[in-house]
Amino acid sequence: MFGLMSLCLLVALSQHQPVRSAEHEEVAKHAIKLHRGKGAAEGSQRKQWLLDSCRKLSALLRQKNVVLNKLKNAIKVVEKNVALSTEEKLFQVHTFEIFQKELNESENSVFQAIHGLHRALQGDYKDVVNMKESSHQRLEALREAAIKEEREYLELLAAEKHQVEALKYMQHQNKSLSMLDEILEDVRKAADRLEEEIEEHAFDDNKSVRGVNIEAVLRVEEDDNDSERNLSRREVEDNLGLSMLIDSQNNQYILTKPRDSTIPRADHHFIKDIVTVVMLSLPCGWLCTVIGLPNMFGYIICGVLLGPSGLNSIKSIVQVETLGEFGVFFTLFIVGLEFSPEKLQKIWKISLQGPCCMTLLMIICGLIWGHLLQIRPTQSIFVSTCLSLSSTPLVSRFLATGARGGDKEGDVDYSSVLLGMLVMQDVQLGLFIAVMPTLIQLGDSSYDSVIMETLRIGLLIGRILFSLAAVLLICLFVKTFIIGPYYRKLHAEGKGNKEILVLGLSAFIFFMLTVTEVLDISMELGCFLAGTLISSQGHIVTEEVMSCIEPIRDFLTIIFFASIGLHVFPTFVIYELTFLVFLTLAVVIMKFVLAALVLSVLLPKGSQHVKWIISSGLAQVSEFSFVLGSRARRAGIISREVYLLILSVTTLSLLLAPVLWKAAIMKCVPKQEKRLNT
Repeated sequence: MFGLMSLCLLVALSQHQPVRSAEHEEVAKHAIKLHRGKGAAEGSQRKQWLLDSCRKLSALLRQKNVVLNKLKNAIKVVEKNVALSTEEKLFQVHTFEIFQKELNESENSVFQAIHGLHRALQGDYKDVVNMKESSHQRLEALREAAIKEEREYLELLAAEKHQVEALKYMQHQNKSLSMLDEILEDVRKAADRLEEEIEEHAFDDNKSVRGVNIEAVLRVEEDDNDSERNLSRREVEDNLGLSMLIDSQNNQYILTKPRDSTIPRADHHFIKDIVTVVMLSLPCGWLCTVIGLPNMFGYIICGVLLGPSGLNSIKSIVQVETLGEFGVFFTLFIVGLEFSPEKLQKIWKISLQGPCCMTLLMIICGLIWGHLLQIRPTQSIFVSTCLSLSSTPLVSRFLATGARGGDKEGDVDYSSVLLGMLVMQDVQLGLFIAVMPTLIQLGDSSYDSVIMETLRIGLLIGRILFSLAAVLLICLFVKTFIIGPYYRKLHAEGKGNKEILVLGLSAFIFFMLTVTEVLDISMELGCFLAGTLISSQGHIVTEEVMSCIEPIRDFLTIIFFASIGLHVFPTFVIYELTFLVFLTLAVVIMKFVLAALVLSVLLPKGSQHVKWIISSGLAQVSEFSFVLGSRARRAGIISREVYLLILSVTTLSLLLAPVLWKAAIMKCVPKQEKRLNT
């Protein structure tokens, strides 16, 4: 009682604290007038209300203590009652305990509210940081209260289940069970044990883990105009947990692993998204083919129409993008099939030195422009490296049906050089992703720490080079001892049944992908190496594998290019069209010129004419700039405006790439090869 009166006195004193500042601040005057009222009569009424409220609170707390004692006695009586079954005792005791927790939590909420009022009155209304901290504390308290209430609700559900079991037990005692009832009772007990075994308690296990935050989310049911259908499906949606959750940051979530794993589930949002993408990709791709553009642009247009900038009908964007990544994996596997080790041995120096020189020159140019425009060095390095990458899937599509140059003795096969340089850029992508955390710290470091961070980057580069050497040794071992017997076994088991062959090839692709991922190298490199290892078994094997994998590659590639369209925003491009066109042309011309200069030094004199074709294939910006840009924006390396500029320049450069490629082919490829390319 003394503690309660102290709290009441604390509240009363807190009301008088702001009076001193009323002489200086008009806002404080108004707040105090609203809080205390005008005149002595209103002040006395306020004090009387405060005293009455304290008396009521004191009476409620005394009543709560009386009820708690009665509940304790009731629990003892139930436990000693031999007439009740075990299920009935468990239900009644569980119900009493829940009521006890409810009373205690209600009391704690009252004192937390008083403590929050005291803390708010002591704070400075001009200090935004203090107000923000107080708001954060209240938010955390509300989240904890919501968690406790959710737990109590689940306990009530469990108590209700125990009550049902107790009623069933009483019914079983009053009548004899048939054989079928006994069997069903045994099945019920086995099902209960199964649910207890497979339940992970993921919420309770991860609630106290460091870095885990409690968030408030909205649960959205199926958006359907038919309200009757919503009502009929609500129970099913609740049980299956297939509703969409939206947090306060407008991120949307779907179920990944249900509590009850015994019931099969399907994400109908994802199914609808894939069906819609495939159906709309057909007319879009066909239209681009009719007007002479690569059909991949039709798939990108499909993504634009269905994405956030269009109809906004795609709900599972992350899932669609994830499935599209498999299109990149299988595309690079096909590229590896066409890129034999013999060709790799001929042009490995150009493939290794060319991308490194181009990236270095792009970074130097970026730092110069950044210095002139007063841009941070870290941002200049990132943007330059991001723009130096070129699209491997796009160029692979260009070369898919084209002829291969270099048939004459002494000539260099431009397709092999181009693909080799693109694969090396994929390796650089993995290296850059590994260096990005250090680049973030580098931007906020002093001069002394910059030297240390530079050393760390050097160590990272050394580790990547070591990983590349390990990958090459693994490839040599696989080629010598494993791939031959493995494929012969697949071929023997897959006669008349391509399922085993496709499954075995996919498993090998994913094995090489996992190897490069474990070694912190680009996963795309593992897929490419898997293709080169298969191609080492001969032309007949390559043709057979190609016929099995190409249909899978084609379908997944459609999803991949459609996922690119999801991140294209035509309205932003239209608003800044003149500037973006100028910027895109500047980037494409710069990459084309730098590639031509580097290849002029690296290519033999007799093959200088192919440098224009290779340069045209490297002039666009890789779609992986979307990934790098999103990571850099989250990390604070680049701003929102720079991120949108990177997306727009990448998109426009990809649209410009077919025109530049056809112009280079028309100019530099002999007439006989032109016919094959067309």
